[in-house]
Amino acid sequence: MKLFTVEQIRQWDAYTITNEPITSVDLMERAAGAFTEWLLRTGLAETHREIFILCGMGNNGGDGLAIARLLYQAGYRPHVYVVRHSERSSDDFKINLQRYESLASVQWLEDPQTLPLNETGIIIDALLGSGLTRAASGLLAHTIQQINASKAEVISVDIASGLFADQANGPDDVIVQPTHTVSFQVPKLAFLQPKNAPYVGKWHLVEIGLSQVYVEQTPSPYFYTDTRAVPILSDRESFSNKGTFGHALLMAGSYGKIGAAVLASRSCLRSGVGLLTVQVPRCGYTIIQTSVPEAMCLTDEHETELTQLNELSKYSAVGIGPGMGQAKASQQLLRQLITQAQDIPCVIDADALNILSQERDLLEQLPATTILTPHPKEFERLLGKPWKDDYEKLQLLQDFSTRYRVVVVLKGQHTVVASPDGEFHFNSTGNAGMATGGTGDVLTGVLTALLAQKIEPKEAAILGVYRHGEAGDRAAARRGMVALTAGDVVEGLRW
Repeated sequence: MKLFTVEQIRQWDAYTITNEPITSVDLMERAAGAFTEWLLRTGLAETHREIFILCGMGNNGGDGLAIARLLYQAGYRPHVYVVRHSERSSDDFKINLQRYESLASVQWLEDPQTLPLNETGIIIDALLGSGLTRAASGLLAHTIQQINASKAEVISVDIASGLFADQANGPDDVIVQPTHTVSFQVPKLAFLQPKNAPYVGKWHLVEIGLSQVYVEQTPSPYFYTDTRAVPILSDRESFSNKGTFGHALLMAGSYGKIGAAVLASRSCLRSGVGLLTVQVPRCGYTIIQTSVPEAMCLTDEHETELTQLNELSKYSAVGIGPGMGQAKASQQLLRQLITQAQDIPCVIDADALNILSQERDLLEQLPATTILTPHPKEFERLLGKPWKDDYEKLQLLQDFSTRYRVVVVLKGQHTVVASPDGEFHFNSTGNAGMATGGTGDVLTGVLTALLAQKIEPKEAAILGVYRHGEAGDRAAARRGMVALTAGDVVEGLRW
């Protein structure tokens, strides 16, 4: 699914209006109908005694007035408030105000006053939309503060009032903190940024019939990977053999951290690799042989650390880093691997990433088929500097991926895959239960297996991240988020 900027969404609306054709007010009616249908389908309107609809004077307020009318016609009696924050209103707002006032009255808010909001009611936030260009202030800010203080269930129409759709808000900006956001057609880029979590709540999409032709002909670097967009692992032919699906090498573990090698190995095997060799320090030999009997174990000459690079020619992909530590000899091992594996796809994770951040000249030598899998702190160390906000982080991520010609998987909620062609692919699967030790090692195994099967790095990263998160969702459904472990994620893998 392509994601668009605010300006592109505005053009999308205009293109639909011109080419369907449909009037703008009828498109607004379609959006209000989709929102209202969602609200009634969820049963939220039934479980709350009172519905408060707070409207601005632009098109988002017009949406709110249309929703109010549809609810009124469905038998509800919403309390409708309009904040007079401007001398002018949009044309579609005026039309929907007239339509609603033919049924019931609205109350205009012209100065700060206390609204009768209560925790047993439901608030529909239709104050400000995605076209916002400056922070909410004055009467609007006062109204938003009352919404946030109300303890009521809050549902924002399209986007929370006060939240910028594709740029960072200031630290003191006043923004609605909704329970739900019901957005039209596609998620806003703001929904996928970590610092915006309080201003999004749980977001939902409703279709409003915007032009598919516009989507196909309009370029965007942003994508959202859901069930419709995830790449598919090809079916296996009847006469395949274990050599058909690649031979992966995992270099992982150190004294006290052989478990990381076990998790990565199990997930690699669960992700379709034909053969797997695991290189561990000598202290890990018995552990690997007994806990992962399907893998071949290659023991390092060192008892507790990874130090030795063996012949690489027989491997179709290499994964390195989980639990390996950052000993001097392990640093030298990574340097040798990067130098000698120019034709072999690699996944670099965990301690190997931290070594990279210390040996920065190695970044220039990374093979073009490399996948890096940092969490935010590891990525910050790779950059050598912090970012001021989530949008600068995306720019830095793009610059990094393009400069070093590698795919970067920046892990977290809505893990983003950045590729050297400038694309960002945000993931839709996964949950907070996966914030536990070892789940990153599982992802390393998954990605290494996909590379071994000769899937291109970008496609492997998008597919692997999606299936890894999906496995976490299965595990959470079975165990609950609190009880979820990395081993549960391995068991949740399905292809």
